[in-house]
Formats: sequence, structure tokens, C-alpha cells
Amino acid sequence: MNLKEKIRTVPHWPIKGVMFRDITTLLQDAAAFKETCDMLYHRYRDMEIEKVVAIDARGFIFGAVLAYKLNVGFVPVRKAGKLPYKTISEPYTLEYGKSIVEMHIDAIKKGERVLVVDDLIATGGTISAATKLVEKLEGEIVECVFIVELPDLKGMEKIKKYKAFTLTEFEGE
Repeated sequence: MNLKEKIRTVPHWPIKGVMFRDITTLLQDAAAFKETCDMLYHRYRDMEIEKVVAIDARGFIFGAVLAYKLNVGFVPVRKAGKLPYKTISEPYTLEYGKSIVEMHIDAIKKGERVLVVDDLIATGGTISAATKLVEKLEGEIVECVFIVELPDLKGMEKIKKYKAFTLTEFEGE
């Protein structure tokens, strides 16, 4: 399967100049969605992952499936104000704005082996904030994984101290 062919590009969304990589077309294709999830599972099944941390909202899709298949806990990283219990928070800058993400203070135990999942890495602000949350709780980040990378936006530089993996990239497009 050519993963890139399954991802729609929406020009000038959410603002002019942004080429949005829309994974909903991948999700709608049952075979492509299954194959994507299976690729992730096969990569991580022997890495002794103890928690999957996934980023609001599209990261939840792949993160939840992966946590289920790996038989480990799932930890949501949410936008500020969305989690009901005590949280830790981290501000970050996106390609087109600023925000804050949060995680429950009891989501990860010290030393737990964590996989951090998001659908896409662009400027790296969101994933950088999520890794800082994991660090605050003293989790051990095994790897950060993305379905799509936009290498022109240099997001990997913000998380270069971690191993990272992507399934596909859109470079200069």
C-alpha cells in the first residue's frame, strides 16, 4: 500500500498557506487503516512498551488501537481544561498558534516505558510538549511515532533526544 495516496491534502486549511494533511481518507479505507495499525503493532510488539501516550485528537485513534493490541495502558494528552482530574500542563507553539496540553498527574509511573503517538509531526510543538509531560512524571520514552512527517517544518529537531519513527512524509509539497 502507498500510504501517501491514502492521505488527502487540503490547501489553505485551517489558514492560508497551510497544506493540511487529512488522514480521514486513510481512516475511511478499512484495508489502509488496518494495515497502518498493523505496521505500528509489528514495530512495537517486542519493545516492552508499558504505556501508550497519545495526543489529542487524531493521535488517539492510532494510540488507542496500538495500546489495545499491545495490551498496555492508554494515556490521553488533551488540550487544556478537558481532563477531569488533577493535571500537569505544558504550553507549546503550533504552526499557526499557541496552546497548552495536559495529562493526569497519575497517568505514568516513574520508569514506565512509554511510546508517544501522534498522527503528524510538523513544527514539533505538540510532541515536544507531550514529551515534557512524560518527563515530568519520570516516564522513559522509548520512541515517538507519527503516521506523517512534514520534514520541511523541522519538527524532529525539537525531539532529537528521542528515537522517532514515521510511516510516511510529505517533503516540499
